[in-house]
Amino acid sequence: MPKGVKKQDLPSKMCETCARPFAWRKKWARDWENVKFCSDRCRNLAKQKKVTSD
Repeated sequence: MPKGVKKQDLPSKMCETCARPFAWRKKWARDWENVKFCSDRCRNLAKQKKVTSD
């Protein structure tokens, strides 16, 4: 019997910047509730939008 969980069975969220779905990653295990962005690029774009809008 294989170990682990199939990719399609992992929890997923929608990225706040690009609105694309992204799946849970092991490195996000402790902080999954606070993860909002699928990548560093999306996180940086959100920061840029916030700075320019203020």
